[in-house]
Amino acid sequence: MKEETLKFPEGFYWGSSTSAHQVEGNNHNDWTEWERKNAERLAREAKEKYQDWQVKKFPEMLRPENYISGVACDHYGRYKEDFDIAKSLGHNAHRFSIEWSRVEPKKGEFKKEVIEHYWEVITALKKRGLEPFVTLWHWTNPLWIRDIGGWENKKTIEYFTRYVEKIIDELGNEVKFWIVLNEPTVYLSQSYIVKAFPPQKRNFLAFFKIYRNLAEAYNKAYQLIHRSNRQYYVGLANNISFVEPKHRYCLADQFLSRLYGYFGSERMYKLTDGNYDFLSIQYYFHDVLCIYDILRYLLGVSHSKNRERKVKTDLGWDIFPEGIYHVLNNLKKYNKPIYITENGLADKDDKKRIEFIKKHLYWTHRAISEGVDVRGYFYWSLLDNFEWDEGFWPRFGLAAVDRKTMKRTVRPSAKEYGKICKNNNFKF
Repeated sequence: MKEETLKFPEGFYWGSSTSAHQVEGNNHNDWTEWERKNAERLAREAKEKYQDWQVKKFPEMLRPENYISGVACDHYGRYKEDFDIAKSLGHNAHRFSIEWSRVEPKKGEFKKEVIEHYWEVITALKKRGLEPFVTLWHWTNPLWIRDIGGWENKKTIEYFTRYVEKIIDELGNEVKFWIVLNEPTVYLSQSYIVKAFPPQKRNFLAFFKIYRNLAEAYNKAYQLIHRSNRQYYVGLANNISFVEPKHRYCLADQFLSRLYGYFGSERMYKLTDGNYDFLSIQYYFHDVLCIYDILRYLLGVSHSKNRERKVKTDLGWDIFPEGIYHVLNNLKKYNKPIYITENGLADKDDKKRIEFIKKHLYWTHRAISEGVDVRGYFYWSLLDNFEWDEGFWPRFGLAAVDRKTMKRTVRPSAKEYGKICKNNNFKF
C-alpha cells in the first residue's frame, strides 16, 4: 500500500496536556488527604487488581509511596524546562490547569503569589510560541470545599464562580482558550458509582445532584467569562468513549450503550444548552457493553484477574484508533470547532506510542476530510505523571521523569511526534 501524506489544516494546534495535581507537586487538597489515607490499601489491593504481568513489570505498584503525589514532577518549579521540551518538539500550544486549592487555600483568601506564578507560567508559554489552553478545574477541590460537602453543596457553585472571576480578572488578558471543567462525568462516575475516587460513595442521588450542580457552575462561569471579553473561547472537556453493544441484537445491550452515551456526554451538552464555543474532547476507550457484565459488577461478582484478553497498553486498555473517527463524526451535529485535548497511552517501553499517535491522527484526518471541524490535537501527557488512583507507575509521558532525580528524558516517540507537529503533516 502506497504511503499518503496527510496534511492538516493551516493554524492547527499541536501540543500536549498536563494537570496541576498530576505534575506540580506539593499540593494540599482533597486528593492529597485521600492519598495519605488510602495509599496502603491501594498498594495491598494492587496484586489482585492488576494482572500478573503488570505486577511483575511494575513492582512499585505494591508500595504505598507510589500512591502519594508528593513532589509529583516538580513542574511548579521546573515549568520553564518542561516548556523548553515542548517547544523543541515543535508544539505550538499547551494545555495545563490552575490549581484552585493553591489559589484559594482558605475561603475568600486568594494567594497573590500563586496567581503571579500562574501569570509567569502563561508568559513562559507565550514567549516560547505556545498558545495556552487553561483548565480551571481538573477534579481537585480545596479542603474547605470538601468540608462543606464538595459539589453536593450548591454553595460550591457560588464559590467556584467567584474563583473563576478572580482568575479571569487577574489572568484573562493573557489567555484566549478556557476549559472550565475537565471530564465532569468521569469525576462523577469514579467518585459516586465506581467508588474509586474521593469521596468514594456509591450514591445515585448524589450523582444526579452533582451532575446538575456542575452544569450550573459551568453555565455561570461561561456567562461570567463572556461578560468580561467576547474574544474568549470557552468550553468544557468531555471524555468520550466509542461505545457499542456487545450483542448487536440484544435490546438491553443497545439500551445500556445509549444510556452510557447519554450520561457520558450528551446530557452535559444538553444541560449547558449551547454555552460552549468549542468542544474539548478526550478519547481513550472503546467500550463494548453487556447488561450481564454490568449486573455482575453491581453484584460484586468479578471476572478472574487473569482472564483471557489481548492487552494493548501497560494499563491493559484496548487500543482502538478507529473509535476517534466515530466519536468525531457523532459530534459534527453540534456544529462547533473541536479540539482533541487528551489522547494517549501508558507505554513505559515506548514501543507503541508513535504508532498509537499516527493511527489516531489518521482517523482524525479522515474525519476532517469529511467535514468535521477539528482544530487541534494534544497528546496526554507531556510528562510521566501521577495518574490518580493508579499512582506513578503508568508512564504516559512524551518525556520520561526519573522519580529520584527529576531528570527529564525525551522519548524517541516524542521526537517522531515532534516531526508531525513541525511539518503539520505526516506520511501514513
